[in-house]
Amino acid sequence: MSEIPAKATESKDPLDGARAEAADDAVAHVRPGEPPSGDAMWQSSPPGSIYDYIKVASFSIGPDGLVEQWSLRAEQLFGIPAQHAVGMDPIEAFIDPDLRAQGQRKMAEILDGREWTGVVPFRVPPSAADGECGREGLAEVYVMPTRTEEGEKAAVCIVVDVRTLRSIETDLAASQAIFGQSPFGFVLIDPDLRVRRVNYRFASLFGGSPDDHRGKGVHDYLPRPEAERVTATLRRVLETGDSITDMHVTGFLPGSDERRHWSINLYRVRSGSGRPIGIAWLGTDITARRAAAREAAAARRNLALLNEAGARIGNSLDLETTARELLDVVVPGFCDLATVDLYQGLLAGDETPPGLADGSAELRRVAFASAVSDAPFIGSGDPVSVGAVHHYPFNSPCADALRTARPQYIPAEEGGLVQSTLAVPMVAHDTVVGLAQFARTKGSEPFGDRDRDLAVELAARAAVCIDNARLYRREHERALILQRSLLPPGDPVASGLDIACRYLPGNSSADRPSEVGGDWFDVIELPGHRTALVVGDVMGRGLRAAVAMGELRSAVRTLALLDLEPAEVLSALDEIARGLGAPGGVQQATRAARRPREADLLEVYLATCVYAVYDSVTRRCTFANAGHLPPVLVEPGEDALMLDVPPGMPLGVGGEPFEEVEVELPEGALLALYTDGLVESRDHPLDEGLQAFVGALTDPSAPLEDVCDHVLNTLDTHHGEDDIALLMARVQGLPADSVGDWTLPREPRSVGRAREYARGQLLSWDLEPLVDTTELLVSELVTNALRYGEGDIRLRLLLDRTLVCEVWDSGLVQPRRRRARDTDEGGRGLQLVGLLSAAWGSRRTPRGKTVWFELPLPDGQNGMVDPAEALLSLF
Repeated sequence: MSEIPAKATESKDPLDGARAEAADDAVAHVRPGEPPSGDAMWQSSPPGSIYDYIKVASFSIGPDGLVEQWSLRAEQLFGIPAQHAVGMDPIEAFIDPDLRAQGQRKMAEILDGREWTGVVPFRVPPSAADGECGREGLAEVYVMPTRTEEGEKAAVCIVVDVRTLRSIETDLAASQAIFGQSPFGFVLIDPDLRVRRVNYRFASLFGGSPDDHRGKGVHDYLPRPEAERVTATLRRVLETGDSITDMHVTGFLPGSDERRHWSINLYRVRSGSGRPIGIAWLGTDITARRAAAREAAAARRNLALLNEAGARIGNSLDLETTARELLDVVVPGFCDLATVDLYQGLLAGDETPPGLADGSAELRRVAFASAVSDAPFIGSGDPVSVGAVHHYPFNSPCADALRTARPQYIPAEEGGLVQSTLAVPMVAHDTVVGLAQFARTKGSEPFGDRDRDLAVELAARAAVCIDNARLYRREHERALILQRSLLPPGDPVASGLDIACRYLPGNSSADRPSEVGGDWFDVIELPGHRTALVVGDVMGRGLRAAVAMGELRSAVRTLALLDLEPAEVLSALDEIARGLGAPGGVQQATRAARRPREADLLEVYLATCVYAVYDSVTRRCTFANAGHLPPVLVEPGEDALMLDVPPGMPLGVGGEPFEEVEVELPEGALLALYTDGLVESRDHPLDEGLQAFVGALTDPSAPLEDVCDHVLNTLDTHHGEDDIALLMARVQGLPADSVGDWTLPREPRSVGRAREYARGQLLSWDLEPLVDTTELLVSELVTNALRYGEGDIRLRLLLDRTLVCEVWDSGLVQPRRRRARDTDEGGRGLQLVGLLSAAWGSRRTPRGKTVWFELPLPDGQNGMVDPAEALLSLF
């Protein structure tokens, strides 16, 4: 309470302090709702009372109507110190001149002993402190008559600043409006952390009226863990005065199991004197906002997952790898367990996948991923391991998903690890290629409609990549089959040579899927126990290169059977290669070469090739090279070396002749022909690869198969960047006792002499069953040489896997077989040769021509042709 001035002297009783302390203690222990007792009525008002906000002052007026006492609150209200105020006439000092007459009458009534209450305008006199002079105000005055010690009439005046009071009233009204009409929950908490007051919004949420919540604590509204966290925060705000903004609190409303989320703001409330009197709690329900935020976060997560899927799925054209890439994306970001099953027919290369079948076709599990364990799915039948072939029962959800091409929810089994499973068919181009299963374990959020749509999108993307991989695998296998069909079947066999070969198609690399290439090799048997060795490489990859390789290989075999020289073979191949890219073939390409180059260039096919012809009788080998890598020769007891064969221009360039090099190969020598895939890769330059290849040929005496394996294991042959073709031949010349060679003069007696030489040689070789046939055919060829040839005649018999007879002369005219008429006396010699021999032909030589025929050796399996019957068949 404000002090009341009086003439009473200050008490000297030492018990006054004790009484004051007792009064404070009594107030401190007064419970709410209980009236104070005893000396508690005489307590001093603690700081923070209403008088801290309302300006209340007092002063006394003596019998003479002048100020006699002036309180400290009066000094604060009017700004006039006591030494100036005492002795002043309040009417003259504070009242406006127009109202002083009325004021004097009221003063007289007061001094006459009458109480008075009223509102009086005032003005601070000039004697006030600086800044207060002339200030006008409005005061509510309560005048109470008193008497002095002498019994004279006086008065005590209590003054309240009306404007301050009205401001407080306005603030209270505004506070009541905000507190009562706020759409947010508002709670006022006292220093004991008990609810002092709540607004209607808060009460409407938690039930009851605002008064029903008075005295409750935080634990009455929130679960225990959350209540303890909030209580600790309230204590910290009360102690430190630091405000808390947007603190998220979770709880439940009475009678509801739905979890609610609030955002609360906390700040400490102080009295007018600055003493903390509680905490203000302003709460906003953000449950809908949290749900929207979760939806937005889920949408962002799904979009990020789709972006990741687009970047990671389909980087390989392998079916199993693509399935694993799908699981790498979804586990654990989308689910905890996942599997991928593909139709077995799809993996086996069937042309048409099952599509929308009955859903019970055989599938193979190609991928499995788990974020919680490495065990296969539990709860969807018997566990299926990766690589196992299985099928789903007809009435199962998985079979239904495959049958209808729609995702299905699979119910969880009691006691299992999985609580939610999605079976999603993998559909590409309206064709079901497999099934993906996504599962979430207990403790994770079950799958919703948004998750189902995302799973369908992920499965569809993976299905398209898997279908592309299937199509690529099919095309690749077809091209590979085509390429292998154009290579020599099995192990080639040649006269006077031990042959071993290897072919490795390009496989998948890190940044480019595998494609077939244009590498090829061939071993072609030629007349006279000679052999053509061919290795080539069409530039480029894919089916185009494989087809071009097949055409060139067929052309090589055709040209080789014409028994042309190696340089002539390559020249003809060059013309053919240039014709591959022209619509009209070789002739069109030749005409185009004569015309000026046009703007639209023809498609160019380029290839490299090395062609070698080996004669097993002389052990001499003739090489011609069209831009290919040099052959490697290893002689017994010597280091490997690369033969100096002029490389020439690649096939398809045209305009340049090819050179030949003839090399005599010693017995037991090793000859190696190869393509650039064996010696060159991105990590190994060509020079290093050639040196490594030459260094790997250290033991030419080992079996050729072992030598090939050693070379492939030593060199970098797993880079997968290009095909690899390797052809190795060990020289095994025809023994001297297997060759019969005679020179005959140009005279009629040479025919009989040739028969005698042939009979004697065959008998020495123990080939008596061939004597008659050989004599007859030798007689025919020598006779033709005498009649149509030139120069001396040479007869040669060669024994190896077959018997070969050759008749040489200097004439250039090639024999031509014709059908003789019944009336013709001659013209049946070559027909007879064709009937009795296994093969016959002629070839040009540097000094004439050679006519030859070949007879199979009598081994008990091949029946011999009776010469008499052959002669009779001519007529």
